[in-house]
Parts: sequence; structure tokens; C-alpha cells
Amino acid sequence: MKFLILGLGNPGTEYADTRHNIGFQVLDHLAGGSDARFSPDRYGDRAEFKHKGRTFILIKPSTFMNLSGKAARYWMDQEGVPADRVLVIADDLAIPFGAIRIRAKGGAGGHNGLASIIELIGTEEFPRLRFGIGGEFPKGRQSDYVLSPWTQEELKTLAERIELAAKAVLQFGLLGVAHAMNNFNKR
Repeated sequence: MKFLILGLGNPGTEYADTRHNIGFQVLDHLAGGSDARFSPDRYGDRAEFKHKGRTFILIKPSTFMNLSGKAARYWMDQEGVPADRVLVIADDLAIPFGAIRIRAKGGAGGHNGLASIIELIGTEEFPRLRFGIGGEFPKGRQSDYVLSPWTQEELKTLAERIELAAKAVLQFGLLGVAHAMNNFNKR
């Protein structure tokens, strides 16, 4: 059984360690833990690994955040993966730093990457993992905040929070979205 895991972010070194690229960071962790390697491909970098009989296809879209739907639609079609076996990892300003929230479906919640995916695949019925980046920014400075690097204080626990998100991704593939929600939304 195949699962498509889309980690949202922006391509380019200038965005590499920013809050908006947490999706890329979680996928890098997953790939590193399984010796998978990303290779450039259509609409993104692609890696694949097997875990307990499941195939995980990791995609880091190269389309920039606002056009993430192009990569989602292409790779869903290319790999023949239905929406319920797609997991999108995105940053979330409304969730405290390091907390994760998994949902089976839902709206974009103001996230341009999720809005693009919803528009281009034609449904809100796909699982998503929202990684909390907090919302400690002055009014009107949201864009600057999400595109800024992690603080020294955040970096102290970022690796363990990324590890938790990676475990949630694997559990999503092994046991389903309901189990992942029950086991990880409170942590």
C-alpha cells in the first residue's frame, strides 16, 4: 500500500531553515531515518522508502507554497494514491510552537499551500498534519514571521518535535489517520 506525504515549503536555500519550511524538515528527517535520498523530479524533490510493508513517497514541492496544489495533483495521479492516503505537512500559526494537530479533512485555515491543494485536487477530504510554529509576531508581520528562521530557544526542542511529527507520519501509514490523531494530537 502506498502513501503520499507532501511536506510543504519553499524551494531555495534562503528558505531552508524557516518556519514555513517545516514540512520539508519533517520529510528530510523521515528520509534520513530510512536512508532514502531525494532526487529532483517533476514539481518537486522525491524520495521513497518502505516501512513495515508500506511504501511512503515523500514529495517536497518545487512550486513554492502558493502553488503546492500542482505538485499534489500531479503526484496523486502519477502514483495512483487517493486523497485519503495523502498526508500534507504544513506550518500553522494558530498552534503553539512544536505542537502537532492531525486532521482527516478540513479547510485551508488561511494557509496558502493548503488552499492551493484544495483548489487543484477539488476536495478538502485529505489528511493533514499541522505543525505549530506559534504566532509571536507584530500585527501585519505574518509574512516576515513565517519566512524567518527559528529562534535559539525554538532550536533547543525543534529536533525532538520534528521526530514526533515523523513518528506521527509513520503511524498514519501503518494504523490510519484516526489512530495518529488519538496518539499525537495531545502530545
